[in-house]
Amino acid sequence: MEIIDQSVFEDLKKPGVDSHKGQNGRLLIIAGSEKFHGALLLALQTASRIVDMVYVYTTPNNRKLVEDLKSDVAVFIPVLEDELWSTVDMVDAILVGPGMAETEDTVELVRTLLVKHENKKVVVDATAMWHLNPAWINDNTILTPHSREFEQVYKCKPVSDHVKTMAIEYGGTVLLKGKYDYVSNGEDIWENKTGNVGMTAGGTGDVVSGTIAALACVNDNCVATKAGIHLVGLAGDKLYEEKGTFYNARDVIDSLGRVWKEKIM
Repeated sequence: MEIIDQSVFEDLKKPGVDSHKGQNGRLLIIAGSEKFHGALLLALQTASRIVDMVYVYTTPNNRKLVEDLKSDVAVFIPVLEDELWSTVDMVDAILVGPGMAETEDTVELVRTLLVKHENKKVVVDATAMWHLNPAWINDNTILTPHSREFEQVYKCKPVSDHVKTMAIEYGGTVLLKGKYDYVSNGEDIWENKTGNVGMTAGGTGDVVSGTIAALACVNDNCVATKAGIHLVGLAGDKLYEEKGTFYNARDVIDSLGRVWKEKIM
């Protein structure tokens, strides 16, 4: 098993000085519900700082959330129901799951994304993980479960050895989040040791998935996953040095910017 270190950032594609709008990533975030709008906001705030364009789709009965977000965060393009699948075709990657309602419509949407659009990079997180059939996973899928979600999907213990085994059996890139994080693409397995107990605060997982999805737009899935979890962990560690555990997910986003400048740009 290899340890993820800062050398992973050397493999990331950096924005070119002569690049123009759209060349540094177009991401679709499918997230949010009336009850859980914060998850969408955190993923959006994170991703919009990394990619050029973020599109947002939420359930039809939740349009007020998009309107409220639009007044506070004017950095995304809302997607209407009849525009969803054309937007899927247009973007480089998709994040699905944060804050979504546990409904049959959510399950069907995830199935359609993975089965009928297997050429598209899709990060499956949070609610989208809970009812995921592993048979739907393909090699363009990135999965970001914590221990309970991992056990729910794969029906086995959430331990490092099983991360690689499940990646081999079902495909995709698997990130098991925990005290230490494990990443596998079925060929190898890596351990990430950045991060601390302060990152158990609600919303940090949405920052992780937003970071990974944004990086996946222009990078290899495995590189994006390793770099994303390592980067967010470094941001949390910087906060821990300054404040102990007295920080939240929004603070992690701010810290992420400082780490990004130090380690990547």
